[in-house]
Amino acid sequence: MRILLAEDERALADGLADGLRREGYLVDVAYDGAAALVALGAADTDVLVLDRDLPVLSGDAVCRTLRAQGHPVRILMLTAAGALDDRVAGLDLGADDYLTKPFAYVELLARLRALGRRLTPSGPMAVFEAGGIRLDTVRRTAERDGTPLALTPKEHGVLEVLLAADGAWVSVDEIVEDVWEQPDERRRTVVKATVHTLRRKLGVPDPIESAPGFGYRIGPRA
Repeated sequence: MRILLAEDERALADGLADGLRREGYLVDVAYDGAAALVALGAADTDVLVLDRDLPVLSGDAVCRTLRAQGHPVRILMLTAAGALDDRVAGLDLGADDYLTKPFAYVELLARLRALGRRLTPSGPMAVFEAGGIRLDTVRRTAERDGTPLALTPKEHGVLEVLLAADGAWVSVDEIVEDVWEQPDERRRTVVKATVHTLRRKLGVPDPIESAPGFGYRIGPRA
């Protein structure tokens, strides 16, 4: 997996890059937003780790530009602002995930692994379709039989994980790791509640199968 690390704190950027390279990732570094856009045009990048507060061109502007262009790169946004409104704003711009500074290195690795599981062998999967459901992960839109669906970021994430599994079962723990990133017993209940509201929004026939011990899937019958 190829990662572009866009971070203006050079010591932090270089230290993270060295660590990620030791993990086996291909890592490029950009120290401002304009340089990040140039780097993305020069290489096939899978995941962009994007500091929101970049010089020259802000992380918000970079994210907005990439999504307007339909660029399929996965975006993990970094910020010193941890308020709920800031996280929601970053996701609404088109970021796939959000990490608040200061963060633990192991949490960054977990977020990258989760984003990596959403990649196809040739790069990020932009659009998933099954049984009349169409999910555009770049524009963050969803519809069923042509009718737009108003999904929350977590509902969008759960639907993406199920569609990306291509008919395979996905356990509750796997959904927690991919969408919530931090395993927590309480989040298992939240997953079930999220699936419940997602089912309601998807309508009938219900495309989501469930089975004790297996989890959930959107199967061939969807």
